[in-house]
Amino acid sequence: MEKEVKIWYRVVFVAAVIVLSAFLSSRKTEQIPIKNTYAACPQNWTGVGNKCFYFSEMAKNWTVAQNLCMAQEAQLARFDNQDELDFLMRFKGNVDCWIGLHRESSKHPWKWTDNTEYNNMIPIRGVERYAYLSSNRISSSRSYIPRMWICSKLKNYSLNCQTPSPV
Repeated sequence: MEKEVKIWYRVVFVAAVIVLSAFLSSRKTEQIPIKNTYAACPQNWTGVGNKCFYFSEMAKNWTVAQNLCMAQEAQLARFDNQDELDFLMRFKGNVDCWIGLHRESSKHPWKWTDNTEYNNMIPIRGVERYAYLSSNRISSSRSYIPRMWICSKLKNYSLNCQTPSPV
């Protein structure tokens, strides 16, 4: 009797699986279109933390570099912590790159391109008015010297959710 019950359960289980499979294969699959998905950084930009960074492939002076960043809705690079600075130093390699620090004169404080004051996390070497990342430090220079540059901007989080329409 116990053997017959086990066989009956198997038959019922197999029948249920067959009926469920037939039902699911006959249903129309719903397609939910997604217009805009998560896109944090533009193409050719690198994301770190809440920022995107662009590393130039040509040398320009500080002013032209800043204008080229602004054309991409960005600024010359700003770092707000040691991790971001370490990333910039590592990613740029042995190339000197303009960043967004500047000052009126050697007697004035360093400021970012949005005019917020630099916290002097890392001292900047030199007496000139414009800052760049050199091989292992931040240095100052005159603005007209052509260098590679780095742009930065906040990540653009964009996710449109759509409610599927009833079928």
